[in-house]
Amino acid sequence: MNETIESPVTLTDNAIAEIKRLMTENNMPDTAGVRVGVKGGGCSGFTYSLNFDLNQADGDLVVEVDGVRLFCDPKSILYLRGTTLEYTSGLQGKGFQFQNPNASSTCGCGESFSV
Repeated sequence: MNETIESPVTLTDNAIAEIKRLMTENNMPDTAGVRVGVKGGGCSGFTYSLNFDLNQADGDLVVEVDGVRLFCDPKSILYLRGTTLEYTSGLQGKGFQFQNPNASSTCGCGESFSV
């Protein structure tokens, strides 16, 4: 029986399109993906991390969402479950934004959070 692995992070259509664009622009290989995670630090206690990685690491949860591979370490999954990753390009600036229902508060810049 095949078990479906649920992604801890939901990607919006805009986020998927921008990730694919950046991966193509940077000639990323097929093994590459996007690493999403959480690290200690920032003014609220935790910061989000988002970057490209050429390969998965030992212990990573690896899921594919509409052709985008996501890598997430086990500790980060606890903080990211249910999070949505959005990409916006409006008047307020452009970039990726984490919308995390687990965060009890966020700092003014939106780069860090607490639980």
